[in-house]
Amino acid sequence: MDLERQNPAAAHWSREQYEGLFVATSSQERSERFALVVEDGGAQPEKFSSEAPAILAFLVGHRVDAEWELENIVVAETARRRGVGTCLLSEFVAHARAEQGSSIFLEVRKSNQSARALYGRMGFEEAGLRKNYYASPAEDAVRYSLSFC
Repeated sequence: MDLERQNPAAAHWSREQYEGLFVATSSQERSERFALVVEDGGAQPEKFSSEAPAILAFLVGHRVDAEWELENIVVAETARRRGVGTCLLSEFVAHARAEQGSSIFLEVRKSNQSARALYGRMGFEEAGLRKNYYASPAEDAVRYSLSFC
């Protein structure tokens, strides 16, 4: 949550939303959550530390039937421009394909040019606009999709 709060362009979720990510209910028979976390590998393995490694980035995806949604992706400022976001997104796309997914969709803040450029490089295409989709601050979202057909 700290990493997400440091990134104004991220989707801001409550603690309850994060804690409930992987709680299954009977209505989610064809639903699945997928998460990736990138930790700082700077600690030396031979030395034990009681401190948890720093989280540099994370991604959360959600599948319903054959369609996937990229729900959130956040990269720490110190890890940007180092391929971390590209790596996370590539792993997510590979996972969705391996699970016989038909497509991935997402929404991104209209002003988030770096994320939009990443999605374009990864083959996502603009698929529409959602007016006033985001709050704090209020902003339109650009919808993107990637089809595997």
